[in-house]
Parts: sequence; C-alpha cells; structure tokens
Amino acid sequence: MTMRPDSASYAHEPVRYPPLHIVDLADEAAAATGEYTNHVIQAVNGHCLRLAVFDGEYPWHRHTTSDELFLVVEGCLFIDLTDGRTLRLGPWQAATVPAGTVHRTRTEGRAVNLCFEELAADTEFLQRPELGGDVA
Repeated sequence: MTMRPDSASYAHEPVRYPPLHIVDLADEAAAATGEYTNHVIQAVNGHCLRLAVFDGEYPWHRHTTSDELFLVVEGCLFIDLTDGRTLRLGPWQAATVPAGTVHRTRTEGRAVNLCFEELAADTEFLQRPELGGDVA
C-alpha cells in the first residue's frame, strides 16, 4: 500500500518528549499500530529524531534543505533513488540521503526505523520521477 501523507501535517509536528526525558524506543515501536506511523520523538539543535513504523510504500519526495539519515532497527527498509539504485537497509544499518535527493522508502513487511533530519523539514511530494538522475 502507498502512504499518502497530508503534507500540511508536517509543518507543525509536535515533539512527543521534552529534553531530559528517557524514551523507551522499543515500547514506542511496539505501540505503533496501522500501516504507517511517524512521530517526532525528541528535538536537538534544530533537528529531530523520528520513529517511523510502516508496512508499504512512501511516496516519491525530497527535502530541499535537510539531509535525512535512516537507521533501521527492525525489518528491512528499501530506499529507491531516481538513478535506478535501491539501498537495502537491514537491522542496525544506516544510510544518509542528501538534501534535494528525490527518493522514496518502502518495505516488504513491517519495518521500524529511526530518522534524523531538520525539525519541520520541508517535504516536497512528487509524481513518480523519471529514472536517470535526481532533480536538483
């Protein structure tokens, strides 16, 4: 299934936990239900730690001003790029998608990943791009 997030909801996402609060990420992941959950867990220096739990495909998009670092905790996350490559991340593997890079994430079964990016990073959703190179 393809997720179709409401891009307006990204502009003012709440941060779930304040500084100096211990967060049990395993409990947060276990509590996630449905096909797609993505929460800002904590903020640090204008950036955030997100917890995403999903089964399916997230739309093609890019973040024009923010790199996005993915760290898989459970399952397998695929990051498709417009040059035809796919990065396959298993548990405790990480990869960074540079700002401006058109990509999509998808899973085959439930996956849990942590994502580090700018807090309230702009997200531009795109139609399926032509393969062969990123849009700058």
